[in-house]
Amino acid sequence: MPDLRFYIKKGPYTLNQISKLLGLPLLNCDNPSLLIEELSPLQLAESNHLACYHNHKYKEQFQSTRAGACIIAEDYIKHAPENLPVFISKTPYRDFARLLSLFYEERKRLESISQTAIIPASAKIGAGCKIGHYVVIGENVEIGENTTIGDYTLIDSNCIIGKECSFDSHVSIANSIIGNYVSIKPGARIGQRGFGFDMDAKGHVPVPQLGRVIIGDYVDIGANTTIDRGSNADTEIHKGVRMDNQVQIAHNVVVGEYSVLVAQVGIAGSTRLGKFVIVAGQVGIAGHLRIGDNVRIGAKSGIMRDIEPGATVAGLPAFPIKEHFKQVAVLAKLAKTSNK
Repeated sequence: MPDLRFYIKKGPYTLNQISKLLGLPLLNCDNPSLLIEELSPLQLAESNHLACYHNHKYKEQFQSTRAGACIIAEDYIKHAPENLPVFISKTPYRDFARLLSLFYEERKRLESISQTAIIPASAKIGAGCKIGHYVVIGENVEIGENTTIGDYTLIDSNCIIGKECSFDSHVSIANSIIGNYVSIKPGARIGQRGFGFDMDAKGHVPVPQLGRVIIGDYVDIGANTTIDRGSNADTEIHKGVRMDNQVQIAHNVVVGEYSVLVAQVGIAGSTRLGKFVIVAGQVGIAGHLRIGDNVRIGAKSGIMRDIEPGATVAGLPAFPIKEHFKQVAVLAKLAKTSNK
């Protein structure tokens, strides 16, 4: 349950109110006026709490829960405890997330523009912006309305930031154009010079990095993630992309709409990802590759060649998932033979 030192509670709501708010049917309920005080995990829920059952791995916790009600998929009704009111949802976890937003509001630490922030006269700051302590904003920066900039953040000259963005503390932005509704977690570094140089026997010669970082609307960027500016082209992060913590994006990379990059993914220069690509944790992707739409890449994989749209791959180097598991099975048999 959220610690109310950090959140403002907006509930409670009755079961009937929740049904109307979410647009979900309520079944198995004799008391629709039951007041739900909190939202909780299945194993911690009490009689005045609401929980969510969205993964069959938690079947035992669901069947023993003490929750007053639960959001579930229709297929899970057969597992429901007797007399447990249930909301039927096609996307239980998403509806539970919607309800969390209705129950709790994060406490806002910033209410205005701090007097310690350095903001030149040439900067254009939209109405309703909140700017934290010791923020440094460069010349000719544009920031859209209702954007929040956390403490000790640097936004270098000529950057453009959209409206309703939220940047946490210690973020640095340079050479970038950022859309609306973008969230950036603490310590992210965006728009710095990439790892570009020419190598020969006489030494390494730096290649000037002249491109930008272009970030679309509704992008979410994790803590300590780095996104290098382009070299002779732009680095592009398209609409709706989600990046976990400690992701590395090299120069000229393009990440297609609504793709998901999990923690510690690294993508080398000039590789292009299509739409709705899912890259699991600690995957390394070589440079100058093409990853098609709807590709799924298993954790710790090494990608060294192009991947066709819709493929699921895994391994180091990565192969189609069925072939990968065949290789694992063969290696296991070889290991047993060797031991004998």
